[in-house]
Amino acid sequence: MLVALPAAVAFGVTVYSAISPQYAVFGALAGILGAAALGLIAPIFGGTDRLISAPCAPAAAVLSAFAIELVRQGVAPSSIVLLLTVLGILTGLIQMFIGFLKFGRMIKYIPYTVVSGYLSGVGLIIIGSQMQKFVGAAPGTPWWEAAFFPQLWDMRSIAVGTATVIVTLLVPRLTKAVPSTILGIIAGVLVYWGLANADASLLTLTDNKLVLGSLGASVDGYAGTITGRWHEIGELKLSQIAALFGSALTLAALLSIDTLKTCVVIDQKTRTRHEPNRELFAQGLANITSSAIGGIPGAGTMGATMVNLSSGAQTRVSGIVEGVLVLVAALLLNTFIAWIPIATLAGILIVIGLRMIDTKPLRFLESRATVFDFAVVAVVIGVALTVGLIAASAAGVAMSILLFVREQVGGSVVRHKTFVNQRSSTWYRPEAEMRLIAQKGDKAVIFELQGSLFFGTTYELYSVLEAEIKMRDYIILDLRRVMSVDITAANMLNQVRDMLRERGVPLLLSNVREQLPNGRNLLEFFKQTGLIDSSDAVRVFQTIEAAIEWVEDRLVGDIEKPTAEEVPLHLQEMDLFQGRKDETIADLEGRMQQRTVKAGEPIFSIGDQDRNLYLIRRGAVRIMAPISGSRQLHHIATFGRGDFFGGLAFLDNRARSDNAIAYTDTDLFVLTLDQFNQLADDHKKLAFLLITSISRTLAQRLRHADGERTLLHG
Repeated sequence: MLVALPAAVAFGVTVYSAISPQYAVFGALAGILGAAALGLIAPIFGGTDRLISAPCAPAAAVLSAFAIELVRQGVAPSSIVLLLTVLGILTGLIQMFIGFLKFGRMIKYIPYTVVSGYLSGVGLIIIGSQMQKFVGAAPGTPWWEAAFFPQLWDMRSIAVGTATVIVTLLVPRLTKAVPSTILGIIAGVLVYWGLANADASLLTLTDNKLVLGSLGASVDGYAGTITGRWHEIGELKLSQIAALFGSALTLAALLSIDTLKTCVVIDQKTRTRHEPNRELFAQGLANITSSAIGGIPGAGTMGATMVNLSSGAQTRVSGIVEGVLVLVAALLLNTFIAWIPIATLAGILIVIGLRMIDTKPLRFLESRATVFDFAVVAVVIGVALTVGLIAASAAGVAMSILLFVREQVGGSVVRHKTFVNQRSSTWYRPEAEMRLIAQKGDKAVIFELQGSLFFGTTYELYSVLEAEIKMRDYIILDLRRVMSVDITAANMLNQVRDMLRERGVPLLLSNVREQLPNGRNLLEFFKQTGLIDSSDAVRVFQTIEAAIEWVEDRLVGDIEKPTAEEVPLHLQEMDLFQGRKDETIADLEGRMQQRTVKAGEPIFSIGDQDRNLYLIRRGAVRIMAPISGSRQLHHIATFGRGDFFGGLAFLDNRARSDNAIAYTDTDLFVLTLDQFNQLADDHKKLAFLLITSISRTLAQRLRHADGERTLLHG
């Protein structure tokens, strides 16, 4: 309360004195009422423990700028007060609406450069608005005249304000036991009374322009004022209220950012988690209440919240207590508040404005990579000071969008370009087929795409693909790392598809996900844009390995036949045993088991202790291995007719590290380790050749896998 109340009074005075110096006292009362209403309502309906809500600098900057503009337009002071009330109510309604629509989490996506520039701009606006009061110049004096024309200065006011600023800035370096704001006000008051000893005119409130003056608010008078204001609101035209929407939207966004930023800091320090949408709803309701009773709106404030946190607060009750104490203090200190020098309040606000200025963006000038980010901050500040806060936020967001597009356009959407002879599917093929794929593999190109495919990157991607269309028979586009696709990129892919269709070649797409990070169903989007239709012009594969397998089949001219037509191989027909004596093969086959496994049934599982070597007579077997740190299994290989698997455990005598599952109905030869040891005693040469063939095949697979890994990580 000791932190929130003086600042609230200063903010209220800033807003209402912009209307007319005579309204400064009413502004002090508005600040007190705002602090009380926000302190009571926000924690009751909000969900963030320890958060303190009160009038804040962004609200003061926006509202005072709004009041100054109305004064320039010649609007009557009473009407300005009325419009300020409506503006506060609209701001609260917008905050409640944002929370109701669950948009609270989206506010964190506002660029840092915009927030930094906006807050720095607000800080400078507050400092500029206080210059006239700080130096004691006549009301309405522009800040530059007040700052640079000594003949306008009142040295008494400057002395009071300077003492306030110095103490407020220095106290945090000496002690944090007492809020620096309180000690700053006390310093200003003491200097004022020191001056009053030499000037008797300073000992009276009547016609004393250096102090705030009596609040002079009785219960009856206050109730009559608020009741009259509500009657006048009822007479406002809808067009007048609609004209306030832009300012209300800006204020709602800024207050919401201020609140949620404070909530994030609380979460970091207490290891808790706030609910942003509930908090925005509560803040909106509190701002409506505050404006309805004559107070000014506000937000969850960092300074008071940190003091509350360091003082040992644990729950939302601390916020309610703060609101109650504001009312009690206002009643007890009514006489003291009247004697607070205006220059002291101006000094407090100047310090707040200085603390709002974000100097971190100055480091952006140290690198060419961040110079444009600094430019965004500078533009936001410049527009805020010269045009207005609404235009500043719009300019900052627009520039941030342009920088984002520039960054996206500057980066390549092609992560890797490879050929089918440099990568392989999960289907392990005989050596003869591998040699053929190695020869023909450069006819099929693979593009792994990344990032966003949108209008800014479409031309670059089309240029790359256009050159390949003329030279390749197959083009595979892997979309696993693609974050978003817009209509322009989809139209470009339609053109690529049509160019390939003229050559009788389909466009191959893999990893076309049904759930992108932006929530879009990419498969459905491609269907809606006409890229994917009932024709075979575009083929979609679940994985890049499946697409490569499809191309490999065509390169070797071996389009897969139905499983039912496969004839089980005999042992001598397998590559491992080509050229061996019939009686030796017959002896080996006699030592092997024959097993039939139905599709979907496991052959072995992770952790199994069997040491068997499996040879596929008919069918196909899939090997599934766990992803690191997860229980999810990933398809790493498929073995077909004539292949063998299980060789690692057979050689190193360790437990199985993956699962083998029959992909189709499968016939197997099974050689146990015990049977192999017996074979080694009777047919040493055959056993040696068998181990040599297994090792050579495993070495080839490992060499190919290492080559792919090096290629993909290069």
